Amino acid sequence: MLAILDSIDEHTKGVAALVALVAQLRPRRRGNFIRAAANVRTLTQLLRGNPEHARQLRAYVLRLLNARRHTSLYTEVGVLSNDGFFSELKRRIAYRILPPALGDEYLADLLDQVFYRQTDWQWISAVPALDWMDLFDTLFHRRDRAVMLPGMLEAIRTLSYRVAAIGLEPKLTNFHTEMEQFESPFLVQNREVLHYLDGYTRMAAGEQVALDDARHLLVMLDQCDTVIARIRRKALVQGTSIALTYLLVTLAQSIDRMRKLLFLVDVSGELPDTYGSALPADTTPLRAPAARDAQLRAATLSLSLELIEAHNNKYTVRDLLGDNIHLLARNVTENASRTGEHYVAENRGALVGMFLSAAGAGVIVGFMALFKILLGTLRAAPLVEAFLFSMNYSLGFVLIHLLHFTVATKQPAMTASHIAASLQSPDGRHVDLDSLAELINKVFRTQVTAVLGNIATVLPMAWFIAWAWMQFSGHHLVSPGKAMHLLSDIDPIHTPALFYAAIAGVCLFLAGLVSGYYDNQALYTRWGRRVEQLRGLNALLGRERTKRLGRYLEHNLGSLMGNFIFGIMLGMASALGLLLGLPIDIRHVTFSSANFATAMVALDYKVSWQLVVTSVTGFLAIGAVNLLVSFGLALWVALRARRIPFEHGFLLLRALGRRLRKSPVDFFFGSKEGSK
Repeated sequence: MLAILDSIDEHTKGVAALVALVAQLRPRRRGNFIRAAANVRTLTQLLRGNPEHARQLRAYVLRLLNARRHTSLYTEVGVLSNDGFFSELKRRIAYRILPPALGDEYLADLLDQVFYRQTDWQWISAVPALDWMDLFDTLFHRRDRAVMLPGMLEAIRTLSYRVAAIGLEPKLTNFHTEMEQFESPFLVQNREVLHYLDGYTRMAAGEQVALDDARHLLVMLDQCDTVIARIRRKALVQGTSIALTYLLVTLAQSIDRMRKLLFLVDVSGELPDTYGSALPADTTPLRAPAARDAQLRAATLSLSLELIEAHNNKYTVRDLLGDNIHLLARNVTENASRTGEHYVAENRGALVGMFLSAAGAGVIVGFMALFKILLGTLRAAPLVEAFLFSMNYSLGFVLIHLLHFTVATKQPAMTASHIAASLQSPDGRHVDLDSLAELINKVFRTQVTAVLGNIATVLPMAWFIAWAWMQFSGHHLVSPGKAMHLLSDIDPIHTPALFYAAIAGVCLFLAGLVSGYYDNQALYTRWGRRVEQLRGLNALLGRERTKRLGRYLEHNLGSLMGNFIFGIMLGMASALGLLLGLPIDIRHVTFSSANFATAMVALDYKVSWQLVVTSVTGFLAIGAVNLLVSFGLALWVALRARRIPFEHGFLLLRALGRRLRKSPVDFFFGSKEGSK
């Protein structure tokens, strides 16, 4: 480190010396933050012990700063571009493979050259703030901040124009029509920024002017934040899109960056909350101007660390997805949550209704199992057969939905989102475990009832179809060999039936996401009104029927698409496994039950009791895996979408245990009058 300091003089140019110096500060072993802090303190001691080294290093760093443009660093690093989500995603992927060329014109490129490791921000952030401030106080003078001022002012101007432009985007104005009736705060803030910066422009021209403070401008930025929050809340009801979500994230980031820059350039600014953690504890009792100076140093350090972290992660796809997909995923699971409310029986009467609804679905599945067997006898090409199977599944599930019946395994993806929504308490910090245990108890018994309802009718229906086929045709629906194959398919011990059941559970989970996505799209794009405007449909059905059809599609598009896509996934799974040479197939509890009944008829019931027990255990275990996998995945996504940490699993199990001990009958069958 001393040799590098000795090599820096008034003739030193380029970034090589600074790169070498930072390399000495960087710990050799990743995660050794104690070593990093020690290196920073060592550099500070060396500079204090040799003022000439400090003078030469200061002059060298200032030469680098003066030679580069600063504005793009503040307006682009850590702030999404206006290119849109998919353009930004493509750019990040391309630059991850082949980074862009670096030059000597921009300060952002200097960060790339000096902090070239993606993990640099970790050790820089781990060094105590007081150690960095000691280094900066030793190296720089207070007047050196002036070198950053022009770039910050221009960045504020650029960000203000960007906020105003995004505020005029039709995706925002059409969604939040109040901005068309009243003056948009996104436009007003731009006028305030131009007026605010005019004082600095006149001062730079040599005029004696009193600079305005930024308080009124900050009020306008607060109003912009209020509009953004209002749009986000409305999006939870009316749906959203990736494009709208991207605009909201970009707006929020731009406004946040403007606040931080305004504090650094404003002569009477107040410390934003985001800088509170960076302010050393011993500056609390200080008064102006000492307190203001301490706040400025803390704010400068905090923004510097933020820029370095954002710069290290500027090509990280995960951060882009995390910033933008959160609201979209929240909307998808929010719609699934509202649907999930219909799958929770509150009392025994509702449980009876759920049983009857599931029983109706079992009748339909019995015929779907018949059609699948008949389609299999066609010996069609694999892809043709997969298409036929898919249509059988898809149209059958859609018919079940149209008849208001219930397939048990469709519940978990919806009810998991409902449970996650109940986890989010009003204060965001506490969870009512007793209420949550009550809800999970309701979900558990509702799903068990639905499974039993499916099985209660699919078994006799499949048996009746196989028996009737024998009576009318004179031969069994399937051969004895095929029957044994059907029983082997649901063997949980000697075949991968439970693994295939888990794959079906994943398909169920994905179908739940599809349902939530299309529910979101139907709301966001106003499907009902769009269907009402179809002139051809009005002429065919009449205006009133078309209106009812539009309302139905707006409220049921997600369920229809979810069922249809779920059927395609089930039908294509086996063919996909065949094409890829992978063990991919599905096992679904209702179809496994139907296949068991069909096989028993085909074998004339001449099977051992061990095979019967194994088969019954098999389709019950398949149902359990279907439910657990789909429910677990849906709950995980719903919790992540709401950013809810949940660490009360043991306490929740205790609460469920208390409910079981207190009233085992109500635990499994519910109360007569409803929730207590």
